[in-house]
Amino acid sequence: MEREWVAVVVRAQLGEREAVAELVRGWHEPVWGYVRRMLGRDDVADDVSQEVWLAVVRGLPRLTEPERFAAWLFTIARRSVVNQLRGQYAEHPQPLSYDEPDPADQVVDRVDVRRLVDKVPVVEREVLVLFHLEDLSLEECAEVLAVPVGTVKSRLHRARRMLREGAES
Repeated sequence: MEREWVAVVVRAQLGEREAVAELVRGWHEPVWGYVRRMLGRDDVADDVSQEVWLAVVRGLPRLTEPERFAAWLFTIARRSVVNQLRGQYAEHPQPLSYDEPDPADQVVDRVDVRRLVDKVPVVEREVLVLFHLEDLSLEECAEVLAVPVGTVKSRLHRARRMLREGAES
């Protein structure tokens, strides 16, 4: 995370209202975009995003590493998305595969990701959105998803394959 955001986070933790507002202004679109892509509906994304920001404001004083704000924020967003999708996960479980990622796997164009992401199952969509559209590192994705980096790589590989297959059809 950029140094300027760390300073804003610290100011917000100290109770500066304008710093909290600056965090919301700066991070609302990425959070809303992630939630929208995961849930597929604007109205639900609006509600869940509000829940995320409420949890952020309440939890900000307990954030011990301000430089990890982005990963912490997306962890909260993910938790809110999972709560919203819990019933869907129970009805349609997604089998996980632990294929070795292909090192020659090409990076998927951001436009293709935006166009095709809704066609990818939730588990793979999540890593696509975080890695390609929100520009989190593999390590930050692993932290947000609470899985090892190798699992993130595997899901990313599988998601890219699905996107390629979707683009070809």
